[in-house]
Amino acid sequence: MKHYGIAQWVDFARGLVPESDVAAMRSHLSDGCSDCRDLAEFCDGLGSVCQQMDSSPAPEWAVRNAKSIFPVQAQPAPKRSFRIPVQLIYDSQFVPAPIGLRSTWQVGWQALYRAGDCSLDVRIEPELASTRAAVIGQISNHTLPTDKMENIPVFLKSGKLVVAETRSNQFGEFQMEYEQQGKLQLCVYLEEGAKCFQVPLKKLASDRQVATEGLGLSFNQTKLRMEKQ
Repeated sequence: MKHYGIAQWVDFARGLVPESDVAAMRSHLSDGCSDCRDLAEFCDGLGSVCQQMDSSPAPEWAVRNAKSIFPVQAQPAPKRSFRIPVQLIYDSQFVPAPIGLRSTWQVGWQALYRAGDCSLDVRIEPELASTRAAVIGQISNHTLPTDKMENIPVFLKSGKLVVAETRSNQFGEFQMEYEQQGKLQLCVYLEEGAKCFQVPLKKLASDRQVATEGLGLSFNQTKLRMEKQ
């Protein structure tokens, strides 16, 4: 005796089976096959329930709650990204000292870069008496200022190692804390990872360390003058 699978009984309940097979399947049910009858009844009941659900759409809040159960998986970035050349527009360490001062010192560091149509304003603020620091930045489109630069992946890398990562907010802003080390690169990925650019981050001393070094230098200079006198 020939039996039919569940896919065939689903098509039978939906009326998608060719006319040449409808009579044979009905005859098979009439012959008393209990297994196929159970499948046919299940598929017929399932079809009726689906038709009732289609006529009464689920409320929006129910759909939203159901979708929140399953996390949305972002599309993976391409393995190779087109590297955009970067131009340094401003570096706070190259700013000349004010007139009348022989020297000055600063704790933080700020720079402005441009890569294609994208501008990156970045600042590093070291923590007090610590090797940790915070990098604060903003991504913008200097050709289309009204273009939103939100949800852009930003990575802080040491070679291939990802030290920290985040995404820009609705204003293109981002912030990360990290342990300072040499040869750190700030990587910004545009157009879902199709394009990217990298900028180096400077390793800075904390303001307490700078102040201590400054006091020590002043003390040594004063001591040297006194010895000469």
